[in-house]
Amino acid sequence: MSITKHNWTKDEIIAIYNKPMMDLLYEAATIHREKHDPNVVQVSTLLSIKTGGCPEDCGYCPQAARYNTGVEGNDLMSVSQVKAQALRAKSSGSSRVCMGAAWRNVKDGEEFDQVLEMVRTINKLDMEVCCTLGMITENQAQRLAEAGLYAYNHNLDTSEDYYKDVISTRAFEDRLETIENVRKTNVTVCSGGIIGMGESIEDRAGMLVALSTLNPQPESVPINALVAVEGTPLAEEKPVEIWEMIRMVATTRIIMPDTQVRLSAGRTNMSREGQAMCFFAGANSIFAGDKLLTTPNPDVQEDMKMFELLGLNPQKPFTKVSQPKTVEAGDSQFAPLGEKPKWSRPGHSIERNLEASIKSKN
Repeated sequence: MSITKHNWTKDEIIAIYNKPMMDLLYEAATIHREKHDPNVVQVSTLLSIKTGGCPEDCGYCPQAARYNTGVEGNDLMSVSQVKAQALRAKSSGSSRVCMGAAWRNVKDGEEFDQVLEMVRTINKLDMEVCCTLGMITENQAQRLAEAGLYAYNHNLDTSEDYYKDVISTRAFEDRLETIENVRKTNVTVCSGGIIGMGESIEDRAGMLVALSTLNPQPESVPINALVAVEGTPLAEEKPVEIWEMIRMVATTRIIMPDTQVRLSAGRTNMSREGQAMCFFAGANSIFAGDKLLTTPNPDVQEDMKMFELLGLNPQKPFTKVSQPKTVEAGDSQFAPLGEKPKWSRPGHSIERNLEASIKSKN
């Protein structure tokens, strides 16, 4: 029986990643079957509740206001709109709704109160609720937990070393601090990253070191393949090959045996055979729906056809962790504090990000 290890080194992870493919697949699939039902995959729907206009300079993101990517910004959705989308997702087989807002960090006020009501509403539909809203304080995490939040997503994106080559408007430490704040509640952690941003295998291993040495390890780890969007600094990066994705999924499964490994962005470029190999290698979660925030994603009906072909079944909600209770706003023990935390602004420049920003103004 595999034992969860929290002191993985970069060299150990690189050695796993570089194993002969058949050996890597066998080891990952064996661990996957020890810890999970290989024929069950958790299905999430990602919903952009506030799109575009983000002040960050993430090199991969089409929602950054400083880049000209053709993304049309939208104000925060209403609670009724979100409920309708959640019901649609539930009828299509999703057990979780992940709500994303293009914010740098959460600010107390009417919009956050509205998000809390969205969380309450979806939890009452007996669906798992996840949010990705940027950096949050401990008090804000507690308020989300009270509302019935199941998971909070905050990706590390890449290794600490390569992070400064992708993003200059926040620091890697901010990501870890937000995860620590979530861990002070009963909310589960969803944190992963992106491959295909020009990083090395050493950087991929470095990201997995950062995730696997967390104790406890994240309950969910999304592995994204970069979707290069015109207008972003990373628009010219070459697409990730399916073998890289399979190796990354398998390595993640081996070093984080209890985690749900999510096959995330980039699935539109993967064949059914490629995705099947990822499931065999240990992926047991996907995002369904025609969009992942702003980038294309396979149609949900196509996913259900693939599930039928492979003999896969959608995971029922609250299989891994029991359903959180919802505390109504009037009964909340955590009041808004109007906090103004000093999240980092490293201050360095990334040439390709500056070039993309200047180009967007011409």
